[in-house]
Amino acid sequence: MTSYYPPITYIIPEAEDGWLLKTILFRRMHVSRKLQSRLKLTEQGITLNGQRVYISVHVQAGDVVEIRMEKETSEDILPQPIPFEIIYEDEHILIVNKEAGIIVHPTHGHYTGTLANGVVDYWLKKEEAFRFRAVHRLDQETTGVLAIAKNPYVHQHISEQMIDNRVDKKYLALVHGTPNPEQGEIDGPIDRDPEQPHRRIVTSDGYPSLTKYMVLESWSKGSLVQLKLETGRTHQIRVHMTSIGCPLIGDKLYRHSVYEEIEGTVDPILPDEAFLDSLTESAQEIVRLDQSMPRQALHAFELSFEHPVTHEMMTFQAPLPEDMKELQRRLDSR
Repeated sequence: MTSYYPPITYIIPEAEDGWLLKTILFRRMHVSRKLQSRLKLTEQGITLNGQRVYISVHVQAGDVVEIRMEKETSEDILPQPIPFEIIYEDEHILIVNKEAGIIVHPTHGHYTGTLANGVVDYWLKKEEAFRFRAVHRLDQETTGVLAIAKNPYVHQHISEQMIDNRVDKKYLALVHGTPNPEQGEIDGPIDRDPEQPHRRIVTSDGYPSLTKYMVLESWSKGSLVQLKLETGRTHQIRVHMTSIGCPLIGDKLYRHSVYEEIEGTVDPILPDEAFLDSLTESAQEIVRLDQSMPRQALHAFELSFEHPVTHEMMTFQAPLPEDMKELQRRLDSR
């Protein structure tokens, strides 16, 4: 017997009397055509007043439309007792505060030790059946708010909000120097670096990319910047901040231009003291700040979107992690 998640319900208002059911599903319940096709294959996938019907029927005011999705599991993800912090959870979504150093989803060469392994284990212990669906991505070393959908409808709904730029994602970064002006936007197309394909660069023939920023606090050697993504390119914040001369502190892929001077002469990640002493005072400070931060100083601190089922606007926040707080104290002490 097929097992379903609780139904998602829509009651037909007077203004929609006589509409086609398929129009209601697409325009009011925002069920994609792909998901509609999937729902039609199950006995209770789409019902009208409790009865299975063709989606070509006309509805009447007061009719109750329900969609039900079959329960799923992530059979390809090995459950592991990996702890993670839950910010919010209901029967449709799970919001977590991702730690630094953990990969979100298993990839080639990283089949275990990921956030997905921990979440699947958590659901298994609660005797709940969900398939792991991260709605968006965070780099391995980036911390902060991450949304996970518990069914395909929720995943599709939030994904569409992202495409329509209706999801508000805000980040905090500690960067070298201070952007000038201290509030503005970086409109720089991004594409792969032809010489180093794993890196991205700002290039005139790249994909349109826009980041809005605002300096919240500044010191002599760095600043705390709030950033809002208007597009979602790979490494977008890291690439854009580097392009204006303010790379993220601790970033080993997108580094300060001072490293160009020491390339090939010393380990750029862990230069020895003798070499550091030969650098200018400003260059020393840049390298020492990077040494003090084991990862790029980037944190996804706020995520806002419309709940796919309740339609309530929801905002989730994660406090600045301890390593970035310590870096703040270091900048302040200087």
